[in-house]
Amino acid sequence: MPFNAKIKVTLRQSILDVQGKAVEHALKNLGYAAVDSARIGKYIEVNINESDQAEAERICNEICQKLLSNPVMENYTFELEHVN
Repeated sequence: MPFNAKIKVTLRQSILDVQGKAVEHALKNLGYAAVDSARIGKYIEVNINESDQAEAERICNEICQKLLSNPVMENYTFELEHVN
């Protein structure tokens, strides 16, 4: 049974998020004073045609490390869901 991987990639907390700062300032200028901060990331969905969940997790980790994220600057998390 294949899996759908829902992947979130975000900048590490120690990295300045210029886009997030721009959004934060724009929201405050629009009157949303309650907004303390904003950070921008990426959301990616990948279908993995693998029946073994451990192998699907290995593949997902590998593609995140090799292509979808920059391990020096970004963190990633993912969830796997069975596809019917």
